[in-house]
Amino acid sequence: MNSDSERPAVTELRLSAFKAHRGVVLPLGPLTLLSGGSGSGKSSALQAYEILARLGSGQSLARAVRDVAGGPSACVPTGARPDEQGRRGFRIGCTVSGPVGPVSLDLAVQAEPELRIVGERLTGGGETLLTTALTDPDRPAVQAAWHTAGATPVTRAPLPDDRLGTSLLPLRVAGKTAGQRLVLAAAEQVVVALRSAFVCDPRPEVMRGTGGARAAGGAGLPGATGATGVAGGAGGSAGRGSGVRGGRGAGAGKAREGQDEGRLRSSCDNLPAVLARTSQECARRHAVLVAAVREACVGPVDGLRAVPRQAGVTGAGVTASRMTASGVAGAGVAAAVPAAGRGGTAGAQSGGGLGEAGVQVVLDRGALGEMPVEQLGDGELRFLALALVLLTGPGVLAMDPAGEIPSAHQQMTVMADGMDRCMDRRQARELVSLAVRMAERGHVRLLGTVRDPSVAEGLPGVQVLHLGA
Repeated sequence: MNSDSERPAVTELRLSAFKAHRGVVLPLGPLTLLSGGSGSGKSSALQAYEILARLGSGQSLARAVRDVAGGPSACVPTGARPDEQGRRGFRIGCTVSGPVGPVSLDLAVQAEPELRIVGERLTGGGETLLTTALTDPDRPAVQAAWHTAGATPVTRAPLPDDRLGTSLLPLRVAGKTAGQRLVLAAAEQVVVALRSAFVCDPRPEVMRGTGGARAAGGAGLPGATGATGVAGGAGGSAGRGSGVRGGRGAGAGKAREGQDEGRLRSSCDNLPAVLARTSQECARRHAVLVAAVREACVGPVDGLRAVPRQAGVTGAGVTASRMTASGVAGAGVAAAVPAAGRGGTAGAQSGGGLGEAGVQVVLDRGALGEMPVEQLGDGELRFLALALVLLTGPGVLAMDPAGEIPSAHQQMTVMADGMDRCMDRRQARELVSLAVRMAERGHVRLLGTVRDPSVAEGLPGVQVLHLGA
């Protein structure tokens, strides 16, 4: 892959037959917001993207769809009738732009009576690079054919029917001919883009520690150790690779569990340990975060810092070395969260909730004293977490990007369903404004759903797609 060219990114999402969508094509820009009434399919569109991202990361099909409410059958288009063999399914796809040019991936998935990928098509460079088809329903495999352009025009071989064939191509294609090299480059481009997704759903009740035991890895796509995280090719003999070494067995995933505890999870329940780390690593980024929080919160905000938690001490009684907008951390904070700043198991203290990690986050209210952030409103808490996500990257977030491609040549896509949930219009607009500033740097993309599309009015580079119109 020519790393000097544009960074791979999903630029089109196709919902050919998925839930309430039929024949829907959504162009995706650096900043895309989906709006529409209840039931218009905003969340369904993000679910389809998430399924593709999980498959691109090497996950099995069952794992990729297991968080869909109602299971795989709920992905079947509304009103779809089974065929003579009682089969029903759904079809989704995407286009990924990058150094190879636009590459299209389309999937046909059988949801009933058993879950399997029955058809896959990868096209790019004017060629059909990969096709798969189910030829024997009694075998857990599909017949694949990929472009060779050598003495033999195509190469045929069986592939497992529970994995994305595109992510397995680098394990099967030698790369000896120009056609094979095109196949490898296109597959890598798709996998890199799909693996760069981070699903973020800050949950105030979990962040406060009042929502019961947290789920490891949160409810989102990333988090190699979470129950629902993207761990490329976890387990399974057929899917140990994702094209750019995304595959990991269960043992490797467990080995990384401690490390991932120090990275921000989808639900943002471990925000204190992560904030302690990021404030020390980049004073400029922390200053931007403090400025954004100042605009979103009611009342003065002179600083935002993580401090060692003291049992029974809250509010104005919280004391520690200051970690102000300049990002200077007190030695007490560094000692309290050694793993957060050094890549270790910061989450050994991150049980769940902003006050249970051995560290808590406080706002400096100036003359009003200090206030633990768990006392903020739901909208303010969600704003803080989403702003931190937009200002960071894969090294800080619980996700599993392509390790062989330098981070400077990748784009992270933040997926936020209900992005403006619990926020007033001022907070939502400030969050979108921050996303605009970060997207201009070329390293962050955003796909979110909003109730009020007017929060993006007048902001440059924001594309609002109205569903159900």
